[in-house]
Amino acid sequence: MSAPLLLVGHGTVDAAGVAEFVGFTDRMRGLLEADRIDAAGGFIELSAPTVHEAWTDLSGRGHTTMAAVPMVLVAAGHAKGDIPAALQREVVRDPGTGYVFGRPLGPHPLLQQAVEARVAEVAPAQDTADNNCAVLLVGRGSTDPDANAEICKVARLLQEGRDYAFVEPAFVSLTGPDVAGGLARCRALGARRVVVAPYFLFDGVLPRRVGDQARAFAAAHPDVDVHVAQHIGDCPELAQLVLERYQEALQGDIRMNCDTCAYRVLLPGFEDKLGAAQTPHHHPDDPSHGHGHGHMAAG
Repeated sequence: MSAPLLLVGHGTVDAAGVAEFVGFTDRMRGLLEADRIDAAGGFIELSAPTVHEAWTDLSGRGHTTMAAVPMVLVAAGHAKGDIPAALQREVVRDPGTGYVFGRPLGPHPLLQQAVEARVAEVAPAQDTADNNCAVLLVGRGSTDPDANAEICKVARLLQEGRDYAFVEPAFVSLTGPDVAGGLARCRALGARRVVVAPYFLFDGVLPRRVGDQARAFAAAHPDVDVHVAQHIGDCPELAQLVLERYQEALQGDIRMNCDTCAYRVLLPGFEDKLGAAQTPHHHPDDPSHGHGHGHMAAG
């Protein structure tokens, strides 16, 4: 029996984001069905279905080893600590089971292709070839410096070989530059058209905030033509990448990038993270939650 694919997401209070994750899980289940490989998906916090429900579902169908792929774009705290801790909690609860862990999804050329397609939806190629057209790639933002640096790397990779004047990174939370700051930088560098590309897998509060802040900047600066692209979403490129990560988890020795990880290396300004213990999030639907089994309503 082949190891099943277990998709592990962070979770969102946004009903549309939950629906996209569930829809993508269904897509992967359909792709793997011909090879008789099971698939399930769950969140570590905020929304149902939970990782516990997905794990129990797969275990109940006779699986003992899960191939878990973290549905995150960068190796920040969720991929480094929260998700593995949540998975290990399931192993403790279900002693006959275990898991292999895949890498975070990015950076990867398939993701850059998906972002490029989203940009093209709001700014056709003949427009982006204009030397005054820039792209602002907006990530979530993190207290992990390695994760923030990775967004800068993705922005540069997106620029390579494409006709954008330049690509600038920005963040919607926890660090800077923020969306307005990123757009101001593009404007100062001479861009008169900017496509704001939210670097998020699925819909939710933060990608919508990116759009709201971009439109507010555009209203205050009519000399800049600002377009807002969609997030990556449930698409064939993402499905192909998840299949790659699934195969890697089964066949290889998958390691995080430890050279610049604040949990392993002393980095200036992040001394409190060095060697910090990692614990799973408390999910309101998880059996360990002290307030019963009710879940937070999405929406």
